[in-house]
Amino acid sequence: MLAMAFSAFSQDYLKLMSYNVRNTKGMDGIRNLQRVANVIINEAPDVVAVQELDSMTTRSNQQYVLGELAERTQMHATYAPAISFQGGKYGIGILSKETPLNIRTYPLPGREEARMLLVAEFENYFFACTHLSLTEEDRLASLDIIKSSVVKSNKPYFLAGDLNDQPDSKFIQALQQDFQVLTHIKKPTFPAPEPTETIDYIAAWKHGSNDFANLSAQVLEEPIASDHRPLSVQLRMALNPSELFRTKPYLQNPVNNGMTLVWETTIPAYSWVEYGTDTLNLKQKRLIIDGQAEFNESIHKIRLEDLTSGQTYYYRVCSQEILQYKAYSKKFGHIANSEFYSFTMPDAETDSFTAVIFNDLHQRPNVFQALLKQVEKVDYDFVVFNGDCIDDPANHDQATRFIKLLTEGVHGDHTPTLFIRGNHEIRNAYSIGLRKHFDYVGGKTYGAFNWGDTRIVMLDCGEDKTDDHKEYSGLNDFTQLRHEQVGFLQEELQSKAFKKADKRILIHHIPLYGCDNLCWNLWEPLFRKAPFHVSINAHTHRFAYHPKGSLKNNYPVVIGGGNKVENATVMILEKKKDELRIKVLDATGKVLLDIVE
Repeated sequence: MLAMAFSAFSQDYLKLMSYNVRNTKGMDGIRNLQRVANVIINEAPDVVAVQELDSMTTRSNQQYVLGELAERTQMHATYAPAISFQGGKYGIGILSKETPLNIRTYPLPGREEARMLLVAEFENYFFACTHLSLTEEDRLASLDIIKSSVVKSNKPYFLAGDLNDQPDSKFIQALQQDFQVLTHIKKPTFPAPEPTETIDYIAAWKHGSNDFANLSAQVLEEPIASDHRPLSVQLRMALNPSELFRTKPYLQNPVNNGMTLVWETTIPAYSWVEYGTDTLNLKQKRLIIDGQAEFNESIHKIRLEDLTSGQTYYYRVCSQEILQYKAYSKKFGHIANSEFYSFTMPDAETDSFTAVIFNDLHQRPNVFQALLKQVEKVDYDFVVFNGDCIDDPANHDQATRFIKLLTEGVHGDHTPTLFIRGNHEIRNAYSIGLRKHFDYVGGKTYGAFNWGDTRIVMLDCGEDKTDDHKEYSGLNDFTQLRHEQVGFLQEELQSKAFKKADKRILIHHIPLYGCDNLCWNLWEPLFRKAPFHVSINAHTHRFAYHPKGSLKNNYPVVIGGGNKVENATVMILEKKKDELRIKVLDATGKVLLDIVE
């Protein structure tokens, strides 16, 4: 069974905040819990280091101040008392959206009063809160204890709080040997009404995991709620390599000694392909657009060229998150490397191949899975999805889910897939976006190519209603597209590649014979004498076979079935030397057609 499991990670942002709240006593002399809570709510941090907090003291009316703030902000409270005071405790705390995995506390020196370091471990980082002594000697002695609290791990470690020292002090200079200050040291934080001193900081440990980018830092314009101004930083955290790939790579456009690899990442990334005739000697290919490497797309499409006919190639796709892209600096995240896959280039001289053709799946996994079972033992060289498979694509996620299902179901990492538009790929909001997911032969939704000595012509019929139909609101012009293909067909039917081909196969979604088709007046005159050996079509949701001449058709016409298990079909197109065989199976494996041309 094919899994429909699908997940996409958003870019992982983290906002850190530090706030000495003076026990919620503002510059107006009023204790106001809600006022302080509103400051935090408006900033919407993920975690806050909070200093000067009473717990059950007389002056706070036996309130657990951090708990009250937690209730008002809907965050988790972690408290660390530093001293006993007025029948309760006085200390520091952390408010967090996540519940900490672990909590550790470290007593720090303070000759006017004892101090504390509170360290909380979260899934992706450590966050430490402190309020240091007013005495420089104590602050310097605290630094060794703070450094000893840093756990060797693959998680970043952040320190935040009221450090009671200016940027040019001995302590801050010593701190910066091991910590990167993330906040603006030139923006004062104290006293709140008109700050003149920078004594509050948020910093990051330099020597461990540094898998983040500092996007912004600010001191908030809050002059009343406390005697300190709050400060915050917005970080972008790097994804784990295992979180970067959204789909496996799938092969497209296997023509002209080239192959296109398409895959998706969960976030925009810089990507490339490593490939070669073995896994030890690899070339690298990336997409360069007007001199620049593509770095800001989540759909990656890289074409390998100058490949050798009939040669097997090994490859892997590689993607790297760019955490920050500035004019004069870049910061990169992790590199994700796929496993090695392989493909064999079509042999230009081959007289044999096998293809499998699906149609009208209409995003029904159960229908696709039932049909897959009927061809699981077939050794096919490529796959055609002949329209109305990605039904009415509403958005990127919906389209990706089914493209992923289709391409992984037919082993698209080593088997090329060709997608022909049906009328339902043209409908809905993301219909135009489907182009990003495919690399069409010739760069258009119609085209022609050779597989060995066989010529395959693919056409795009457009919609099944006229352009002026009310459903389209004037946004379609398939009349132009159909006229454009007249010129293409005229050239194709006279081309050397077409005339020299041993067999000629025509594939399009809406049948020209056996169905109303808006292309009839334009295309049918060209096909009356066109020497195709078979036309493969879909759309009607009813399997049909029209032998040559039965509808004044110059070639046999085979029409695939529908979108329900009871009427769905899969076709096997097999060329062996001079023989072209078309076999049609239903979802139970029953043979509906088996002809040789």
